[in-house]
Amino acid sequence: MAWLLRDGEVLATLDVADSAWARFRGLLGRKGIDGALLLRTKSVHTLGMRFPIDVAFCDRQMLVVAVCTMRPHRLGRPRMRAHCAIEAEAGAFERWRLRVGDQLEVRG
Repeated sequence: MAWLLRDGEVLATLDVADSAWARFRGLLGRKGIDGALLLRTKSVHTLGMRFPIDVAFCDRQMLVVAVCTMRPHRLGRPRMRAHCAIEAEAGAFERWRLRVGDQLEVRG
């Protein structure tokens, strides 16, 4: 298990999708997620998902370059500056006050 941090503050536990199967599966089939999921990608979709998600796209230095909320059964557009995406249940980013320009860190 890893941790998602901003300025030394723990925002959430973090699952890292570090295999092809984990990236393919993502959040599919889940009823929700505690914490967040990190995927190495430039775009995400919510096809087959049961709940809306918040998505933060980050560059190679984990700087947040875009944030959006996606309802189930949607295709997202690619974010060319992105190196990875962080997914969490919709509303999580508001609670964490996550914004474009935030510098994130993964520990663990």
